[in-house]
Amino acid sequence: MFLFFFCFSALLGAQTGFHLHSNKKRAKIPFKLVNNLPIVQIEINGTALSFILDTGVKSTILFSLEEADSLQLRNTTPVMLQGLGTEGAVEALRSLNNKVKVGSAVDNDHDLYIIFDSTLNFSPRMGIPVHGILGNEFFQNFIVKINYAAEVITVYDPNSYSLRPCEKCEDLPINFVGGKPYISLQVESKNVKQDVTLLVDSGSSDVMWLFDMADFIKESPPNYFKDFLGLGLSGNIFGKRTKIPKLSVGSIDLNEVNTSFPEEEAIIKARYYEERDGSVGGGFLSRFTVTFDYTNKKVRFKKNRKFKEPFNYNMSGLTLEHEGLELVKEEQHANVNTNRMNQNESHTANSISITTEVHFSLVPKYVVADVREGSPAAIAGILKGDEVLTVNGKPCYRYKLYELIEMFSSDEGKKISLEIKRGDYINKFKFNLKSIF
Repeated sequence: MFLFFFCFSALLGAQTGFHLHSNKKRAKIPFKLVNNLPIVQIEINGTALSFILDTGVKSTILFSLEEADSLQLRNTTPVMLQGLGTEGAVEALRSLNNKVKVGSAVDNDHDLYIIFDSTLNFSPRMGIPVHGILGNEFFQNFIVKINYAAEVITVYDPNSYSLRPCEKCEDLPINFVGGKPYISLQVESKNVKQDVTLLVDSGSSDVMWLFDMADFIKESPPNYFKDFLGLGLSGNIFGKRTKIPKLSVGSIDLNEVNTSFPEEEAIIKARYYEERDGSVGGGFLSRFTVTFDYTNKKVRFKKNRKFKEPFNYNMSGLTLEHEGLELVKEEQHANVNTNRMNQNESHTANSISITTEVHFSLVPKYVVADVREGSPAAIAGILKGDEVLTVNGKPCYRYKLYELIEMFSSDEGKKISLEIKRGDYINKFKFNLKSIF
C-alpha cells in the first residue's frame, strides 16, 4: 500500500497551471494501473519519467533521482516536508520554472519538490520504476475523467465541456481543504450508521482508511489483524485491518469493505483538518469511472466492471519487493530442418536436428520484505529476506510484481508453491490461501 501526504515549511507560489496545447478541447492519456494506483508517463524538462497520479497531494514530488540522473532542475531552494509516518520531516529542494508535460497537457512554469532520501523509494514495492507523484495541480484547470477499467484518463477543457445528467451515476460535492478534495460518504457497522468526511486519495492503494475505530474494531473475539499499511514520506505506517459491513456512495452500496485503521502516531499530522475521518483510495476508486470537476466542486462515480468483485486481502501473508537484477541463464531449443540427397533415389530427404542456444538475461530479483504473523506463508516457514525463485512452477521473474500480489489476493484455497533460496540452500514451500475473516 502506498500513500503520500505532506505540508510545507515554505509557501507555494502562484502558478498558471496546466493547459491543453494547440487549442485542444480534450485529450486522452493512457496509464498503467498497478496496485490500484494510476501510473502516468510525464516529461519534466524533456526527461521522460513515471509518476503516480495522486489526488491526496497538492504538488509534484520527485524522488528516485538515481534513475533520473539526466534531469535538469531549475531554481532550487531547500525546504522541509512532513508526511505520514513516524520519522519526522524530510529534507527536500523546491525547484521553480520547470516545464512539465503529461500527454497533451502542459505547464511551462511548474514548481516541484525533490526528495533525496534514498529510503523513500517506492519502486521496489511497485515492481516498476516510479519517479514521483503528480498531485492536485494537474486537476485544477481541467475536468478529469479516470476510466480505471480501460486505463485511460481523459482531460477536458471546462470552457467547452460540462458534465451531462447521468442516471447511472452518483454526483457528490467536493469540499477543498488545503487544496485537497474531501467527500462525504456513509459507513455502517452492526450498531450504527454515520456520515464520514474522507480525503479522496488516488495515491493510496487501500480501499478505505478510518481514524476512529469505535463500533468497527472488536477484541472479543478479535475481528482484525495487525499489518503494515504503507510507506509514507515520514516512514512506515502500521495499523489494523478489518472489514466493515457497508460503505455507501449516495445510493450505491458496497458490502463487506476492506478498511484499515492506522496507528495514531503515524497520522497525527494528517489530522490538521479536524473534520477529516479518513480517506478512500485506489481500492475504492478503481471500481468506478471517476470524473473530477474541480471548477464546480463536483465528483462523479459510475460503476465499472470491477464493481462487484469481492474485497480480498493478501491471503498469503507475504509482502514481496523487487531487489535489483540478477543474471540468469536460459536454454532455448529449436528444431532445424535439413535436406540431404538419398543416394539410392533421386530425391532429397528431410531430417530434423535440435539446436540449443544459451541466453543470459538480467531479470528482476524478488525477495520477501515481510511475513505477516500467523499467515499461511508464516506457518509454512517462509522468512523475511528469502529470495523467491519460482511461483507455482514458473520462474518468479516471469511475473510482474503486481501480478503476484493479485494472485495472493485471488481465491481462498488456491494452492501456492514456492521455491525459495535462503543463503546457499534452495527449498520448496507449499501453502493454501486462507481468508482472514
